[in-house]
Amino acid sequence: MKKIAITLLTAFVGGALALGTYKLIENKYADSRSLEDKQKLYFTNNPLNVNSSTGDLDFTQAAAAVSPAVVHIKTTYKGQTRGGGGADPFDDMFNDFFGGRQRQSAPVMASGSGVIISDDGYIVTNNHVVENATDISVILTDKRSLKAKVIGRDPNTDLALIKVSATKLPLVKMGNSDNVRVGEWVLAVGYPFTLNTTVTAGIVSAKGRSIGILSQGDDDNPYQRRNAAPAASSAIESFIQTDAAINRGNSGGALVNTNGELIGINAAIASQSGNYEGYGFAIPINLAKKVLDDFMKYGTVKRGYIGVNFLDLDADKAKEVGTTQINGLYVSAVVPNSGAEAVGLKKGDVITKVEGNTINSSADLQERVGRLRPGDKINISYIRDSKERQATITLKGDDEVKLAGNSGRSNEEIYNKLGASFAPLSSTVKQRYHINSGLVVSEVRSGGIFDQQEVPKGTVITSVNGKAVNSVDDIDAALSAGKGDMLQLSGITPDGAQFRYSFPIGG
Repeated sequence: MKKIAITLLTAFVGGALALGTYKLIENKYADSRSLEDKQKLYFTNNPLNVNSSTGDLDFTQAAAAVSPAVVHIKTTYKGQTRGGGGADPFDDMFNDFFGGRQRQSAPVMASGSGVIISDDGYIVTNNHVVENATDISVILTDKRSLKAKVIGRDPNTDLALIKVSATKLPLVKMGNSDNVRVGEWVLAVGYPFTLNTTVTAGIVSAKGRSIGILSQGDDDNPYQRRNAAPAASSAIESFIQTDAAINRGNSGGALVNTNGELIGINAAIASQSGNYEGYGFAIPINLAKKVLDDFMKYGTVKRGYIGVNFLDLDADKAKEVGTTQINGLYVSAVVPNSGAEAVGLKKGDVITKVEGNTINSSADLQERVGRLRPGDKINISYIRDSKERQATITLKGDDEVKLAGNSGRSNEEIYNKLGASFAPLSSTVKQRYHINSGLVVSEVRSGGIFDQQEVPKGTVITSVNGKAVNSVDDIDAALSAGKGDMLQLSGITPDGAQFRYSFPIGG
C-alpha cells in the first residue's frame, strides 16, 4: 500500500512539474506562434460546434458563434484636409462608407468593423478603416471599450492588423477560402451605420473579382471604398463577391460560411449611392493569413514577385496580340533579373496554371503569389509554340529586381524611351470609365517602349509609379519620385480592360 501511495505521489509531482514547464514554455513562446497555430490551440480547447445550415437554411448557430468576435472600431482623425478631399477622410469615398461626419475644426470621427482572430487581442480590419487615425477604439460586444494600436497596414490588399491589451477574447475560426464555391450561402457580420452587430445572409456570387479599387482609388469609382491615393502597381485584388447586404460600417467585418468559419474580410461595395445595391466584395482569408502573419513577424509585408507583365486573354485580346490561346495570361514583358527571366519565360508565353490550378484571370495568379514571400517557389504551366511547359520560379523581392535608384536618368530621357505623348481626358471619357483623373495616350512613336510593349493610342494612364496623374506635370513629378530601373504604370486599355505594367527603363 505504501509503495502504491509513493508511486501515485511521484506521478502527481511529475505531472505537475511537466504541466508547469509546459505553461512556462507556452507563455515564453506564445507570441512566436503564427495566427494559424494560435487558432488551432484555441479551437482544440474550445471546439466550434456548428453544423452546416445549407439544408434547412437556419443560420442561427453560425451567427451566434461569430457575432461575439466581430467588433466595432471607432477612429479619430485630426480636423484637417487630407489628400485633396474634404475635412472628413471618409466623406469622399461614397458619402462615407463607414459612417463619419464632416467637421471643420473639431476632430473627425469615423467607424468600421473588425474581427478578433486571436484570443490575446489581435484584430483584422481594412487598411482604410484605420489609415492615418490618431486614435483607435475597439468596442466589444460586452460594451467594453479598449484602445488599439496598429501592428501593420497594407494598402495593396487593404488589410490591417491591430491589437488591444486583453486576453481570453472570443474569436472567429479562420476557414479555407480556396474551398468556397459560387452559390454557397454566406453571412456578412459587422456594424453598418454604427448599429449594433448586424448579420445579413446571401450567396457567393463570384470569386477572383478584380474591380480596380486598390490601384485607382477614384471617388467616382462605382466600387466604393474611400478617396485615397492609388496604391502601387503591386495591388492584389481577388475578391469574393457576395449579394449578402453590406453597407456603411461593414468595412473590415466578417464574411463567414454556414459553419461559422471566416472566409473573407468585407472591404467594398458596388454602389452609385454609397448604400447597398446588390453586391459586396471581401478579401479571401487565405490571402489575409499570410499578410497578417507578416505583420506579426516583421511589422510589414514581405512580398515576392514572379517578374512578368501580363494581359488577361479572351478571343478579342488573343487576336490582338497574335496568339491562338484564348485562356490564360499573355506574357507581354519579362522583368530583368527576375525569377521569370531566370527560368527562361519570354514575351508571348501564355501562363495557364499555377500550382496545378487553372488560371482564369490575373486575379487568380496575383492572389496565389500574394500568399508567398521572396525566396519561396511557385510552379507554373505555360504554353509556348503550342506546347505546354512547366517551370518552378523562385520569387524575388523589389530590391532584387533592380528597384534601387533611377541611375540618374532625366525625365526627358525617360519620355524619349517611352515614345509616347499624352493629353488630358475629356469629361466623357472620365464618366465612361468612372474615373476622375488620368491622361490619354495621344501618340505612340515607333521604336519606343510603348510601341514595343504594344500599348495602343487611346490607352488611359491613371497612375505612374503608384501616383495618380491628371497632367503632364503630374507625370514629371511621378517620374522624379520613382524608384529604380522600373517604371510602373496603371490604366485602362481602349477596350475598357484594366492593366498594371512594370517597364524596364534601364540603359
